[in-house]
Amino acid sequence: MIRTTLIGLLGLVLTACGRGDDPYAIVGTLERDRLELPAEAHEPIVEVFVREGDHVDAGAKLLRQDASAIRARLEQAVAARSAAEHRLAELIKGPRSQEISQARAALAAARSSLTTQNAEYSRISDLVERKLLSQSAQDQARAARDVAAGAEKQAAAQLNLLLEGTRREQVEQAEAQLKLTEAALAELQISADRHVVTAPRPGRIEAIPYRLGDRPPAGAPVIVMLADSVPFARVFVPQTRRAEFAAGRTVNVRIDGFDQTFSGRVRFVSAEAAFTPYYALTQEDRTRLSYLAEIDLTDPQAVDIPTGIPVQVTSRQ
Repeated sequence: MIRTTLIGLLGLVLTACGRGDDPYAIVGTLERDRLELPAEAHEPIVEVFVREGDHVDAGAKLLRQDASAIRARLEQAVAARSAAEHRLAELIKGPRSQEISQARAALAAARSSLTTQNAEYSRISDLVERKLLSQSAQDQARAARDVAAGAEKQAAAQLNLLLEGTRREQVEQAEAQLKLTEAALAELQISADRHVVTAPRPGRIEAIPYRLGDRPPAGAPVIVMLADSVPFARVFVPQTRRAEFAAGRTVNVRIDGFDQTFSGRVRFVSAEAAFTPYYALTQEDRTRLSYLAEIDLTDPQAVDIPTGIPVQVTSRQ
């Protein structure tokens, strides 16, 4: 029985050696930074500038959505900013000389009216004392005199207000309103610019989920691209090997189809297991846990290797 078991184990080892697999290697795949560029708004796609598989430079136009609605809002924001600018300029300049002259004329008219009403009240009061007019006539004259006095005070206050000029608080409110309209305009301009999807980095177009004429939801990926960069290996490290793969450690990476061994540096290892939480497992079960790790390939020769190829990673002793 023991001899049969040993023969079986020897056969497995020979088979692994025949495949070129390292029994101590961590397996995974070769990946690159994957960029998903979202739709800015729920608007139709009116132009697609690239095809799947195309290589693009940073800043290249990839896709354009209809921006008619955002342009209308931009025009409203521009008009609001213009109104705020004129309002601020008006307050800073203060009242015009014509307005002050008009206020002085209104005050003079109010004083003349008050003088007339005072004289009329005195005349009617004299006639009431002589029993030539009723008491109601005197009451009406008194009311007219009081109205004229109020108008004279109002005209004087209006003139003083114009002479004192604009208060600092009014100017500050107008300045704040102008900044508010400018911020709203800038936000809309950014949104309008994003209706044209551009490449944030050099890379290759991997997928275009929506086609010309489609109306994707806002935030849905409309372009998927793989960035030009040295690829990295995405592997799952068993719990028993976790200590060998600390962040920053240098490792060896073998890629299917290549005879040479590439150098890599551990970018990060997840702090949490990829599957069942460790606290829900027994000590024996915890040995089966795996931790996601990403390993940057530091060799320049790895730049052009396609993604998705299986890799084997071993730690350096």
